[in-house]
Amino acid sequence: MTSIIDQMEQASQVSARFQSGPEPMTSSGYINMQLEDNTPMFSKQKMKFNATDSITHLAVASDYLVLAMANGKLFRMDLKKPELNEELQYSKFVQPNTKLTGIFLDPLGYHLLLAFAARNKDGNPELVYLHRRSSKLKSVTKSRNYEVTEVGWNNENTSEITTGPILLGTSQGHILETELEADSDKMFTANQQYWRQIFDIVDKDTSPPITGIQFHRVNNTSKFFVFVTTPTKLYQFIGHAVTTDGKLSLQSIFHRYLTIPETGIQEIASNLKYSKLQFYFDRNNVPKTFAWLTGPGIFYGQLDPTSQQNSNSLFTQAFLINYPPDDRDREKAPLSFVLTEFHALLMYSDRVKAVSLLNHELVYEDFYSEAHGKLKNIVKDFRRRTIWAVTDKTLFRYKIVREERDVWLIYSEKEQFDLAKEYCFNNPAYIDIINVKQAELLFAKGDYGKSAEIFADTQSSFETVCLKFLEADQIDALKIYLNRRLEALNEDDKTLISMLVIWMTELYLSQLGLLRRTGQQDSQKYHQIQSDFEVFLVQPRVEKCMQHVKSVIYDLMSSHGDKQNLIKLTNLNEDYENVIAQNIYKKSYQEALDTLQRLKKPDLFYQFAPVLMEEAPKITVNALIAQGMRLSPSKLLPAFLSCENDEAHVSEIMRYLEFVMLNFNVKDKAIHNYLLTLYAEHDQLALMRYLERQGQDIMLVNYDVHYALRLCREKELSEACVNLSALLGLWEAAVSLALRVDPALARRVAAQPADPALRRTLWLSIAEHVITQNQELKEAMSFLAECPLLKIEDLLPFFSDVVTIDHFRDPICQSLQEYNCQIKELKSEMDEATQAAESVRSDIKSFRNRSVKVSVSEPCCLCELALLLRPFYLFPCGHKFHSDCLLAEAQPILGPARRNKLADLQRQLNVLSKIELSTLTSSGLPLRELLRNEIDDIVANECIFCGEHMINCIDKPFIAEEDWDRVMKEWE
Repeated sequence: MTSIIDQMEQASQVSARFQSGPEPMTSSGYINMQLEDNTPMFSKQKMKFNATDSITHLAVASDYLVLAMANGKLFRMDLKKPELNEELQYSKFVQPNTKLTGIFLDPLGYHLLLAFAARNKDGNPELVYLHRRSSKLKSVTKSRNYEVTEVGWNNENTSEITTGPILLGTSQGHILETELEADSDKMFTANQQYWRQIFDIVDKDTSPPITGIQFHRVNNTSKFFVFVTTPTKLYQFIGHAVTTDGKLSLQSIFHRYLTIPETGIQEIASNLKYSKLQFYFDRNNVPKTFAWLTGPGIFYGQLDPTSQQNSNSLFTQAFLINYPPDDRDREKAPLSFVLTEFHALLMYSDRVKAVSLLNHELVYEDFYSEAHGKLKNIVKDFRRRTIWAVTDKTLFRYKIVREERDVWLIYSEKEQFDLAKEYCFNNPAYIDIINVKQAELLFAKGDYGKSAEIFADTQSSFETVCLKFLEADQIDALKIYLNRRLEALNEDDKTLISMLVIWMTELYLSQLGLLRRTGQQDSQKYHQIQSDFEVFLVQPRVEKCMQHVKSVIYDLMSSHGDKQNLIKLTNLNEDYENVIAQNIYKKSYQEALDTLQRLKKPDLFYQFAPVLMEEAPKITVNALIAQGMRLSPSKLLPAFLSCENDEAHVSEIMRYLEFVMLNFNVKDKAIHNYLLTLYAEHDQLALMRYLERQGQDIMLVNYDVHYALRLCREKELSEACVNLSALLGLWEAAVSLALRVDPALARRVAAQPADPALRRTLWLSIAEHVITQNQELKEAMSFLAECPLLKIEDLLPFFSDVVTIDHFRDPICQSLQEYNCQIKELKSEMDEATQAAESVRSDIKSFRNRSVKVSVSEPCCLCELALLLRPFYLFPCGHKFHSDCLLAEAQPILGPARRNKLADLQRQLNVLSKIELSTLTSSGLPLRELLRNEIDDIVANECIFCGEHMINCIDKPFIAEEDWDRVMKEWE
C-alpha cells in the first residue's frame, strides 16, 4: 500500500509537470536557456484523511502525527505506515471543567503532553502525558496549579522512555524544569522524576504568559542557551548546566539572572495576546536562525551563542520583517508560522503566505476555501523537514522545492555578492550575472582594479569592457583585465593570446614613455610600472607567445625608443642576436662584447665581428683573444678585411693574428698570407722577423711563398725577395738580387744550398761580381776563406791582365800543396784495392779445391730424413737440406718478383721437351743446366738458418698464434 507521503509526492510531481515553465537565466555572455524544470517553490497537497469531528490542535514530529478534535478524541498515525492509526478518547482522563489549550510532541515523536486550562474558577489547569506506545493518558500531578502554555523539549534526548530534562512555561510567567519517564511496564504511564520552579518572568509587576521556550547546548560544552518569549518580550539566558549522578539540571543556567532579570531582553510592543518562537536547524540539527512572531512583524536573526561582540545577546544580524500588506484589510498579524532556511510561512485564518527572509517580499500566497474550513495551525517537523497545515476539517502538507533558487538574486540585489555566489550552486550563468553586477558596482565606486579582475571572470563583451576602462582613462585597470583574460585563454587560442600580449605591451610602453617624456623616469610610479612589465614578460604564456610575435614587439619598443626594455626582452627570449644588435645600435660595444663572451656562441662572434672591429677594434681584439681557439681565425678574416686600413685597425688585427700564431700554432695558410700582407704594407721589420721565424724549409712554412714573393716584388722589398727566392730554390736569382742590395746578404744566401756544386757556382758569381767591380785582392782572398770550394785558379780569370802572379804566390802554393796531398791519398787507395783483389782471387782458388764429406746417416735439417735419398744442397755453414725441402721453405719468404721468376723457371723445366732442354745456349751450357743454375741462385742464395731471413725473423714468435692451442696440447 502506498503511503500518504508517497501519494503526496507523486501528486506534487504531476502538478509540477503541468506548472513547470521556462526559467529565465540571463547573463551578459550566456545564451538564455532552460537548464531545469521550473517546479513551483511552494505547493500543498491534501491528505486523504476524514476527521470524525472538527480538528482543534496538531502536532508532528519524526513522521508521527497527532490530531486533537472537538469531540475529545486524539488521532495518532505513523506517516510511514498510515494504515497503523488509532483514535482514543482523552476527555475521560481529565476533569470535565477543563479545555484543551495545546498539545506538545517531543522531537522523537514518543512523548506527548496535553495542556488543559480551567473553564471557570472551579476548575484547575492540568497537564496530561501520553506515550506513543500507550493508549492511557496520565496526569502530571504537580502541574495542578500551573497552566502550561509552552514546552521546551530536550533536543539531545534519544530515549524512548524518558524525556530528559525539559522546560515548561506557564500562563503566569513561571519556568519549570522537570523530567518525565514512562513506567517499565507495558502501560507506559508517566513517572514524574522531579518538578521545580527555576525562574519567573515578571514584566512591570505582572506575570505575562510564556509563549515560546527553546534551549540548546553550545557546541560540545556544558554551556546551554535558552530563549523564552512572551507576547512582547524575548528573553535570553546562557550558562552552564550541572550534571549530578549522570542527570543533567538546567536550573544553574538561571542562577545569575535571579538578581539581574533585565539582562538580554529584546522587547517589541505588540497588541497581540500571543506570540510564537521558531528555530531553524541545519542538517546536523544545530540551530542556525530564529524567528519570533510579534504584532508588528517577525523578529528574525542569526543565532551565535559563541559570539563575544555582545555578551548580552545570543544572536546577530537581527531585524524585524513586516507582514505583507493585505488589500482586503483582514487581520494583519498571522495566527502562526513556521521557519524555513530562507522563508517564513505565515498562517492566517484563510490563507498561507510565504515571505522571503532576505528581501522581505511576498513570494507565495495560498488561499483556503470555506469548504476546507478555517486554518487552525501550521507546524514543522524539523527532523524530517516537512510542513503541515491543518484546518478544522482536513490536513495539508506543504512541499518546498529548491527554495534557494532565487537566493543568489536576492543577495546580488543586496550587494552581498559572496553569499550570492555561494547559493548559485556553480551555475555559470548565475555566477556571471553576479560578477557583472559586482564589477559594475565597483566601477561606479571607482574601485577600477577590483572591477577589472571581476570583469575578466565574466562573459561580458570584451570590446565593451575595454572601451569602458579606456573612456575612464584607467589604463592600469585595463591591464589587469587584459592580463586576467590572457590567463583564462586556452593554449589553442594563439591568435587571441598574441593580440592580448601585443596590446598589453603597447600599454606598458605607452605609460613608461609618457613618464619619461615628463621627466619622471626616476619616480616610484615609473619603477613600479617597469617592475610590473618585467613580471608580465616572464609569464610562461607570454614567453611562449613571444617566440611568434617578437618581431612585432621589437618594432613596438623601437617605435617608443625604449632601448632598455628592448635589450631586456631580447635577453629574456634568448634572442641574443637582437640583444647584441641593440647594444651596437646604442653604441654600447663593451656590453655587446660582454654578451658575446658570456654566450660563447661562435656564430654570433663571426656575425658581429665586422661592425665591432670597425667601431671598437681594441676591445674587440681583446675579446677575441679571450676566446682563444673557441673561435676560428679564418672565419674572422671577413671582419678584418672589412675594416679601414688605418694604423689603429691594422695594429689590432696584427696583434690578434700574432697571438693565435704564437700561442696556438695556427697553420692556416690564409691567416699567414693575410698577416704577411699586413707586414708587407705596414711593418717591414716585422715581415723580416716573420720570415726568419718561418725558416728556410719550404715544406714547413705556413704561407704561400709564391704569393709572398709576388707581393714583396710589388712592394719592392728586396731583402724579403732575396729570402723568398732562396726559399723557392731560385739561388741564382736570389744571389743576383742580393748583390744589388748587399754583398753580405748574397754571401749568406750562397752559403745555404746543400749541393756543393751549386754553392760553388753561387760563390763564383759573387766573386765575379765583387772582383770585377773593385779588383781587391784582399776581398778575393776572403772568398777563398769563406768558401773552401773555391780555388785560386777559379778566381784568377776574374782579375785584369795587369795584376801580376806575385800577388797570388801564397794561394797558388797552397793550392799546389793540396793537390799533392790528394794525389798521395789516391795512390794509397789504389794500393789497398790491389791487395784486396789479390786476396779475393786467392780465396776463390781455395774454394775450388774445397770438399765436404757427407755420411750416409746425415739427415736433412728440415725433414730430418737421410740426406742422400734425394738431391740436396750443402752450405758452407754446414746446414744441409733436400732440394725440395729447401724450395718449399724458401718459396714463401721470397719477394714477389723472385717468386714469379722461380715459378716461371720451374714451369719451363716441366713443359720443355728433353730435346729442347739439351739444346746448348750461348754460354755453352745446355738449357736444362742453365735453368737449374738460375733456380739454385734463387733458392740456395743463402742458408735459411744463417742468412738475412733468419735475422729479419728475430722478433717473430717461435709458435704462431693459430698453433698455440695445438702446441699446448702436445706439451700436456
